[in-house]
Amino acid sequence: MAKPLHPSVEKFKRFVQKHPKIIQEVRSGKKTWKEFYEDWYLFGEDDEIWKNYKQNQESMKHTEKSNRWIEKLANMLQNMDTNEVQKHLANVQQAIAAIQSMIVQFQGSQKQPHMQTGQDERPFSFRKD
Repeated sequence: MAKPLHPSVEKFKRFVQKHPKIIQEVRSGKKTWKEFYEDWYLFGEDDEIWKNYKQNQESMKHTEKSNRWIEKLANMLQNMDTNEVQKHLANVQQAIAAIQSMIVQFQGSQKQPHMQTGQDERPFSFRKD
């Protein structure tokens, strides 16, 4: 049966779990567990020396948030109706063409922009799967 650990050691273990970069430092041989424990015991959890290790934790939180955003975007794309998207794109194209013709008129040019008559009304062809 394992001998129960001292309460301060238990607290240190929880602290290390919150700061996984400490584990990386020990495994790479930059510092020992004893050195980390002594620093933690002397300076406490809120000291400036833990700043680098807390930043790693914050970047992990940021990564998790960006992963959630990507998942939401993927779900939205799966639920998207391609026919509706194609209609919206056609409306945007018509609006751009109207703006271009207004610009040409304001520039004082009497020539209309060259438009192909055989051009498809749908510039983006989407196919249903």
